[in-house]
Formats: sequence, structure tokens, C-alpha cells
Amino acid sequence: MITHIVALTLTDPDDSYECVDRLQALVPRIAEIDSLAAGVDIVESNTSAHVGLVTTHADLGALKAYQAHAAHQDFLAWLGPRLAARTVVDFES
Repeated sequence: MITHIVALTLTDPDDSYECVDRLQALVPRIAEIDSLAAGVDIVESNTSAHVGLVTTHADLGALKAYQAHAAHQDFLAWLGPRLAARTVVDFES
């Protein structure tokens, strides 16, 4: 199994809840997502990102299929102009 973790910092924190809603909407559209958890940061420290995402995928091929999926690409197109920073880590779990 592959675990995919993403921390997103947005140019406008007010977009955080819409971002989470859009991420959660990917689940029924992309079969290669085994699980997805996304949420808005509640601590709001000066080192916090605005949105956290954790997905799991059967294998590296499933992760790559998720990333290439049209629904994910549509999400990235929405996110692009709103994104200030992103950190990603993928690991076998």
C-alpha cells in the first residue's frame, strides 16, 4: 500500500473549506483511491499549512493513475492559482 500525504498552503485561507470539499468529491470518481482524509488546519500556528490530505492506494501504479486521472487534473487546475506552497510525501505502508 502507498500512503500519499500532502500539506497545502493557500494564498487565501478562506478557500480551505472549498478545497477540502473538492478533494472529498474525488473519492467516488477515482477508483484508485482506497481511502481519503482531508481537513482544514485547526491550530493556525505560523508553521501550519491550511489543508492536510492523506490518501492510500493499492500500489505505486494506483497512485500514478490517481494523479493522472482527469478529475484530479481538474482539481489541480482549480488549485493552481490558489496555491502558495505544497509539501508531499509518498511512502509504502
